[in-house]
Amino acid sequence: MNKEIKIAVAMGGPGSEHDVSMATGKAVLQALIDEGCDAVALEIKTDKIVVPEGVELVFNTIHGTFGEDGVMQSQLEKQGVAYTGAGSASSLLAFDKVASKHRFIEQNVPTPASETIDCRAGVKMPKMPLPYVVKPPREGSSVGVHIVQQEADASAAIGDAAKYGDAVLVEQFVEGKELTVGVLDDEVFPIVHIAPRSGFYDMSNKYPWMTGEGGTDYYCPADLDSETSKKVQDAALAAHRALGVEVYSRVDVLLDVDGNPYVLEANTIPGMTASSLLPKAAKEAGYSFGDLCIKIAEISLQTPRNV
Repeated sequence: MNKEIKIAVAMGGPGSEHDVSMATGKAVLQALIDEGCDAVALEIKTDKIVVPEGVELVFNTIHGTFGEDGVMQSQLEKQGVAYTGAGSASSLLAFDKVASKHRFIEQNVPTPASETIDCRAGVKMPKMPLPYVVKPPREGSSVGVHIVQQEADASAAIGDAAKYGDAVLVEQFVEGKELTVGVLDDEVFPIVHIAPRSGFYDMSNKYPWMTGEGGTDYYCPADLDSETSKKVQDAALAAHRALGVEVYSRVDVLLDVDGNPYVLEANTIPGMTASSLLPKAAKEAGYSFGDLCIKIAEISLQTPRNV
């Protein structure tokens, strides 16, 4: 890649993941500068992006709303500015867990059974038997996610998830190992095993530096036999391809006690600090953090967009 091109690292955003995105953006910015690139910070606080003059590539590190749902991508396409990662259409599809679920089922990607509840007229109970997982379809970082084990907890969990939109996704609870798999230009990285020290992989366990509590241990490569590893990686790649995701993603997978993988979602703007999960997996595959950032930029510049 020509390191003389000017890169703006878009970070922050108007959504609930602003602070996490700022951490990702600052890490990517420093990595690009360390690699000798002409890179500048571009903090986003609204649902509009104004690209500084002379910028030829926007490196998107905005998690969740605006950065991961295709809106910023559409704006950049209209402006004729190149950007990293998934395009506007695949971003929108991957960001919507209900739409993703439909695509996974169409493409025979293994995924937990689910139902969608319309909460526009108030909280409703699902038909699915307990236990189940309740989540907003269009949020990230486990925002509004609850594991419901008892009927008495269901109404509050669904009510909380409904704060983020009219629809609530209810998924079959799959007990087993939490795994995640990075995909870069169809190269599948080693599997990361996510082991929360308590509960599940919620906001406090993902970001103890931000919440002051919780914590998680990570193992890469995951301690799985070669046959199981291949099943998990194949499921992740199938999910990435089913959604038509360009450049890279990080696919979350649950592995049940019988060794069956279930894809939850594909993250098109995964965390990108040096200690985040995609960089951990990339390091195991031979990429330094700087290498990974450069590779994402390179592939993105070569990816056709709907301009």
